[in-house]
Amino acid sequence: MLATHAEREARARRQGYVALLTVQLFFGFFPLFGKLAFVEFSARAIVAWRIGVGAGALALVTFLVHGRGALPKREDWPRLVLCSLLGIVVNMVLFLEGLKRSTAINTALLLPLIPVFTAIVAITLRQERFDRTRAIGMAIAFAGAALLVAQRGGELESEHLTGNVLVVINEVCYAIYLVIARPLLAKYPPLVVVTWVFVLSVWAIPWLVADGSAWPEHASRTSLASMAYIVVFPTILAYLLNVYALARVSASTTAAFIFVQPSITVVGGVLWLHEPLPNHMWIATALTFAGVWIVARRRGAKPVALATPAD
Repeated sequence: MLATHAEREARARRQGYVALLTVQLFFGFFPLFGKLAFVEFSARAIVAWRIGVGAGALALVTFLVHGRGALPKREDWPRLVLCSLLGIVVNMVLFLEGLKRSTAINTALLLPLIPVFTAIVAITLRQERFDRTRAIGMAIAFAGAALLVAQRGGELESEHLTGNVLVVINEVCYAIYLVIARPLLAKYPPLVVVTWVFVLSVWAIPWLVADGSAWPEHASRTSLASMAYIVVFPTILAYLLNVYALARVSASTTAAFIFVQPSITVVGGVLWLHEPLPNHMWIATALTFAGVWIVARRRGAKPVALATPAD
């Protein structure tokens, strides 16, 4: 018996949910493997490998799927170049340099600020309207984030503070990318946009490894396995699965799944890396999520397509 239209839609949604949950697992474990890779790989070397391998793999898939339809129009190239700079090069460098100086748990708990920054950028560029309730939500979210950013960390206090600030700046850059990418996402499939922002970032690879740090002379199995995980799972497979999910569930649902990531990273950080929980973690987390909920539920907050940190 043939499945009804409603049954096919329900099956597609379930497939989308599974894909989204898998994406969150890939990204949730990313900071944990990042910490292990840092033992022998520099943050910039990791970015270089992510860009190089990611650009090649995504380009291959995109042209197989879309053919000549994967070629953007001439007038869209400047916006794509800007998206590649903010969404890939600057974003990835800041995130990994921040992760190196902070903890996996801190970076995860700061993640929910992305929708708040995205709303602020969209309001500033007049793509969304401003209202007082959303402003209150933003203030509450920032209060929670401030507790995490400025927390004390013993002898590593200043380094943790620097790392936390770099992660926050990374999220601002990613928020700008999400907003300026919206017109492109209205014209092209998400896979095409993501592929070109990767491809147009390849120029940065020589700069990233100019110090000769592309590959350590003697790399342990742990570092190599961690690097392989970072390049394959939260880079190639995560972006492909996210595009697959976007074809089956709404963009707002895709955005909502981002909040699964912090729990995965926090549990892994405690059990695997033995990282201490941040000071005032529960208060900070409650404030951040409450503020984000207020911002996201108000009308005028457009859903964020591709709502995954290009971290």
